[in-house]
Amino acid sequence: MSASPVESAPEPQPVFGRLLTAMVTPFAADGSVDEQATAALAAELVDRGNDGLVVCGTTGEYSTMTDEENARVFRIVKEAVEDRASVVAGVGSNDTAHTLHLAELAEGVGVDGLLVVTPYYNKPTQAGLRAHFSTVADAVHTPVMLYDIPGRAGIPIAPDTYRALAEHPNIVAVKDAKADFAAATEVMATTDLQYYSGDDGLTLPWMALGAVGLVGVTTHVVPEAFRALIDAIVAGDLATAQRLHRQLHPVVTATMTRVPGAVAAKTILAWQGRLASDAVRLPHVGPTEEEVARMRADLADSPAADTLR
Repeated sequence: MSASPVESAPEPQPVFGRLLTAMVTPFAADGSVDEQATAALAAELVDRGNDGLVVCGTTGEYSTMTDEENARVFRIVKEAVEDRASVVAGVGSNDTAHTLHLAELAEGVGVDGLLVVTPYYNKPTQAGLRAHFSTVADAVHTPVMLYDIPGRAGIPIAPDTYRALAEHPNIVAVKDAKADFAAATEVMATTDLQYYSGDDGLTLPWMALGAVGLVGVTTHVVPEAFRALIDAIVAGDLATAQRLHRQLHPVVTATMTRVPGAVAAKTILAWQGRLASDAVRLPHVGPTEEEVARMRADLADSPAADTLR
């Protein structure tokens, strides 16, 4: 008798969706939060294929905003998309007490998740990271997504730390922006944490390894193309996924390598006529003429260029 095939367990559904844009916070020309533009952009991104939004993260310039502004943006976006998409609130800080305060404000709004970044500048030990993340997760009922970005924070989250934190029922996901595929494979093999690519241009390899989706910035620019890429990967259509991955490369270059992502995304959204103002807050400034020329040249190289106008 031949052995019966082994039945694999069904893949868990992504807790926050598959395509999430780390949304810019639109500012008026005077630097104030443009509430109407914020709501309109959130709704448009969902209409164009996002099933989740991250608000007031790095790209949202949260660190230059007051707590009151952050809380207001949490509410504006949640009200704009209602239950059509998950809303994950960036509540990170290098001060645990401040992170707790932002987390409580976000939970009061009723967001679907909390993005908690590794404490930057302080460079705590791994024991300090465990204490920081666990303290936040203990204080709220909203699911937590860890944000691992050593390029900004100065330190990575180690696999042993992930395994310890995965035991917490409220810590459910990871946004990984360090691209250590070996370490991530180890964590995915030994925990139930759901991984999201934090690098737009690495969505295909990340999801091939087992990540469930993307938290992106370039997704502002061509959301339908990223939706198609993710859908092709999930469907196992490697040829289509490879084609889209290559087509998107120039757009990722324009958005993620010439100037900071928040600056690039706002600049391109203004070129597309989707934002009235590309204002950013210091220490960000707008692109130079040379940077603009490079970004425009990058976009012109993409087969997706027709969707940029």
